[in-house]
Amino acid sequence: MLPDTDDLPELLLDLAVPHEDVNELVARRRRVTDDPGTLGLLRECVEELFRGPEGTGHPPDLAELFDAVPADLSGTFAVYVFAAAVPRTLARHRARGIPAEVTRRTLADLGRHMAVHRRRYGSTGVHARRWLVRHFRGELFQLGRLQFERARLGERSALALTAAGLDAAPGTPCLNLHIPDFHGPLTPAACDRSLAWAREFFARHFPEERPAAALCHSWLLDPQLRRYLPADSNIVRFQDRFRTAREDTEPADTEPVQFVFGDPGLPVAQLPRRTSVERAVGDHLRAGGHWYIGHGWFPFPAE
Repeated sequence: MLPDTDDLPELLLDLAVPHEDVNELVARRRRVTDDPGTLGLLRECVEELFRGPEGTGHPPDLAELFDAVPADLSGTFAVYVFAAAVPRTLARHRARGIPAEVTRRTLADLGRHMAVHRRRYGSTGVHARRWLVRHFRGELFQLGRLQFERARLGERSALALTAAGLDAAPGTPCLNLHIPDFHGPLTPAACDRSLAWAREFFARHFPEERPAAALCHSWLLDPQLRRYLPADSNIVRFQDRFRTAREDTEPADTEPVQFVFGDPGLPVAQLPRRTSVERAVGDHLRAGGHWYIGHGWFPFPAE
């Protein structure tokens, strides 16, 4: 199921695993393969990863299986699961005619999440390991600056779209739009290219789904950011693409702290003020304000 010790490094590098993590992962491979119980858990995780219907926006949750991992493998076991899943992922992509370059860049998100983990904890591991299930199931794709996830409208989003005149019952295909970190500025030109690519990509490779809208659920859509950032900033221009689906009333203050500063637990009083976004996030919290997840949408294909 796992490549041998000679081939595993090449696969890890293909998945953009940071170079400083490769030797440790190769050395610990036998800790997984030589223990029947751990190897059985690996197989169970891979089977669960591919279980159930695709494109619902609610992939299988491997949390309980990941939590059953021996303590000495808790940080690295997910890497072996995703590495073992690669052949089935590639088969799904080939069946849909997904270009190899899209496959490569999509699965390279494993390495990005390992870089996030190392930045925060200084060790080998996978940040948001459950999130990556989407990538390896063939449900999320990196298309330029943005990521697009095959999903279905929930009741609240469907109500907003129906009120705007779209034929959008709950369960209608849609795309969830995500903004990965470590991928350069969120410029309007880069977003335009991603959206153009997405229009062509999903029409060609998933013609039966016909998404009604693209949705985004992110602190970047909190309208309060407009108080702090100029109208021509990348974030404000990104917000301008969306109509409001709904508003949250529950604060999500750790979200911008996590994504802007790398650690949601940093003391607010000590947050740096080096950039306009850092100043916006920190100053707003220091003044007693809160940040919220914004929920936006636009018709797809984009107008």
